[in-house]
Amino acid sequence: MDTLDTLDTLDTPGTPGTLHTPGTRDGQRTARHLVSVDDLTDGELRRIVRRGAEFSAGTAGRSDALEGLVAGIYFAKTSTRTRTAFSSGALRLGARIIAYGPGDLQLNTGETTEDTGRVLSGMLDVLVARTAGPEAELRGWAAQDRMAVVNAMSAEEHPTQALTDLTTLLRHFGRIEGLRILYVGEGNNTAAALALALTRFPSVHLELRTPPGYGLPAQVAARARAQAEQYGAVLRERHDMDALPAEYDVVYTTRWQTTGTSKPDPDWREVFAPFQVTARLWDGGSRAVFMHDLPAHRGEEVTAEVLDGPQSIAFAQATNKMHSAMAVLEHAAGRTAR
Repeated sequence: MDTLDTLDTLDTPGTPGTLHTPGTRDGQRTARHLVSVDDLTDGELRRIVRRGAEFSAGTAGRSDALEGLVAGIYFAKTSTRTRTAFSSGALRLGARIIAYGPGDLQLNTGETTEDTGRVLSGMLDVLVARTAGPEAELRGWAAQDRMAVVNAMSAEEHPTQALTDLTTLLRHFGRIEGLRILYVGEGNNTAAALALALTRFPSVHLELRTPPGYGLPAQVAARARAQAEQYGAVLRERHDMDALPAEYDVVYTTRWQTTGTSKPDPDWREVFAPFQVTARLWDGGSRAVFMHDLPAHRGEEVTAEVLDGPQSIAFAQATNKMHSAMAVLEHAAGRTAR
């Protein structure tokens, strides 16, 4: 569905300027950090999702919102989709990019993240960074106000994945409000960001089925539940696969071994085994779609029958990562299309 009218634009966008030095404060651009979903106002969250859906639908029009800007792309951990999405998205919006690998910055020789951020902010307009480490590292880079910092995945949260997921939901269903999502698997950084984003939409029902000992972090669960109460959403979490909801619109899972992490329990696969997504979740004629943040391991968290079946929109979801990245970059740079 291409109905995008359910998300209102609540703020007036700025007007893109011309070539400038980083940190310009001329009324034309203002750098904005995105380290957590919590950094976004309701209006910003909805505008980014709507804009991503417009890019996906081909209705966004031409945007040169990053013309004259320089974006740094730093990935300390492996990435296929997110790195390509932000690199491709920045180029499509007119930016020049500088790519950094895990061994390229003086962080490896003991320079603080705050000092690195101060230096880079004199040369870059936006820094997209995946550390897979603590969020505090990214907050160190964001301790300046000249260069926008975008979290491309930290240990605690994967906010740009959640924005991609919401973009995909809006494109497929034409709405987010009122959707029923069944999340199956580890309460990892993707699940955390998804919970923090979805519970800000009225009448959303998010049911998480996570293995014992691998649920949402308590602090994240508390924040998401408070939001659900505030916005009229529902958040539930159980640690078994019994008595599943009678109806759901989406089944979502992630890979069992999150990038950059390992599990101390040598028998963890036995704990996770009952949480594999199989075709039985569609018994009874469910019309739910299947989503996965990828990469996927067929035969572990999901069967090939589901991932490659007609109910799967996982690869459209992956493509939407670029469309969502473009919306995020527009927001981070404080610019929108002419």
